[in-house]
Amino acid sequence: MPPALSTSTTLKRIHREIADLKKEDLGAITLAPAGDNLFHWTATLPGPEGSCYEGGVFQIEIHLAPDYPFSAPKVTFRTRIYHVNINDRGNICIDILKHNWSPALSLFKVILSLSSLLTDPNPKDPLVPSIATQYLRNRSQYDHTARQWTELYARPPPPAAASPSAAKGKGRAADIAPTPAAAARRPASSAGTTQTQAISIDDSEDEGARGAARTRAATKRKRGQADPGDVLVIDDEAPERPTRRRRGGGASKESAASRLTRADSDVIVIED
Repeated sequence: MPPALSTSTTLKRIHREIADLKKEDLGAITLAPAGDNLFHWTATLPGPEGSCYEGGVFQIEIHLAPDYPFSAPKVTFRTRIYHVNINDRGNICIDILKHNWSPALSLFKVILSLSSLLTDPNPKDPLVPSIATQYLRNRSQYDHTARQWTELYARPPPPAAASPSAAKGKGRAADIAPTPAAAARRPASSAGTTQTQAISIDDSEDEGARGAARTRAATKRKRGQADPGDVLVIDDEAPERPTRRRRGGGASKESAASRLTRADSDVIVIED
């Protein structure tokens, strides 16, 4: 068969198998070309339930010949396995990959046949005679060793869990971080506090000045230093300098009665 015709037929067949795989229910099986090379495929095969390979995931590598599907693909196990028909290099002894290959078979059917081979090994056509002998004479020991190899080589690693310290750090950061509402209120609260402090300082100064002026005025009245005809005016802007103002032209011409009357009508005016 001419190589050019073979390559063209092979590419058409590979593209058709890719399209068919999208319609198949593969379950936990994966099967696809490795990157852009359509002649190199990879697959993952989970250990069948109820078998001594259950719980394992086996990596499989597939190489297609240039005249595929007229020649069988080369399939090897990349994951080590203890099996009658699979040796330590991953080579497989199964009839459909040798003399019973047919172009009607597909890569997906090959993977399904390998899954059946894990469930039911064929000790009559072994690839490892010593393991086949053990399988026939001491099946329990064979199953025990196969499970050990599955745990050792085929068990997928557990998913990484977040460390407790990282979780605590995240929780601590969440507790410290302010909420958007609190962050929005914070600037207004700070501004209000500053303004209140400024007003409080001014009020204390004014009250002190007013109190001092009132105390001095009361002291002068007790001592009789103020003229009965005077009007004492206290200005907040100059609290330490009260001014006196005279009523009328002069106090010498007024009678004592009028002075007494005027003294009773003294008025203290406080201008804010």
